[in-house]
Amino acid sequence: MRIKARFTVPATTLALLPALLLGAVGCSSSTSGSGGAPAAGKSPDPKGSAAAPAPGAPGSPAVSAAPRAKDATLEAAALAPGELPGYQVSAQGKNPNAPDGQPQADKKACQPLADIMGDKPDPAAVETVNRGIGSQKQIGLAVSASVSSYSEGDAKRVLSRLRDAVAACGAGFTATVEKQTGSYRDVKAVPYKTGGDESVSWTTTAAAAGVSAQVHLVVVREGDRVVRLMALNVAAADKKALVPQEVADKQLEKVKSAG
Repeated sequence: MRIKARFTVPATTLALLPALLLGAVGCSSSTSGSGGAPAAGKSPDPKGSAAAPAPGAPGSPAVSAAPRAKDATLEAAALAPGELPGYQVSAQGKNPNAPDGQPQADKKACQPLADIMGDKPDPAAVETVNRGIGSQKQIGLAVSASVSSYSEGDAKRVLSRLRDAVAACGAGFTATVEKQTGSYRDVKAVPYKTGGDESVSWTTTAAAAGVSAQVHLVVVREGDRVVRLMALNVAAADKKALVPQEVADKQLEKVKSAG
């Protein structure tokens, strides 16, 4: 599937994607033409870039700057444009046209998995800073990264509930936000190495309005901070996508250095 086609589907179809990934999709598309290759006469910037699609273009982020976090250390813990070689990082981690709020699951046991697709990894989050990341090495790979602050007890409970939900919801569930509903099937735990205090990783196939996409999610706790990483390939949504190890490593490195 061509990247351009991904942006011409109705907004309701995009309900199948985690809301925050819509911002990352904009990042990924800016390095590509309609065929999924770098635009003619241009080569990926090995240092990454803060560039984004032109305002008003499909998948483009809002023109205004992202709101600053009240917690300065939280903002410092988030990835910044230009510091992740081979990737384009945008401070507009969420597309303004994406639905707001926390999705509601049809099964209580699966609510933690629905929450992770929303504005915050969990309603107990004090504050969340989001980033959209587009790969300039693997065209079409879009990643959403967020860092959230919690009390340490709440942060531990987020990971515990996610592990339980992944184990209980293998057959799938549906989630609704702003009257838009998507289904998530084939929820499977997958191994993933991180440097945090604890982590959980899983894959799922998201579907709505006849369109589906494979999504990989990694959630890591480092003290009272929770890092959420979500990835999919917008150039070939049916292909397996994995959160790049260098993205996870750099994000955890920043969380640890920010304190």
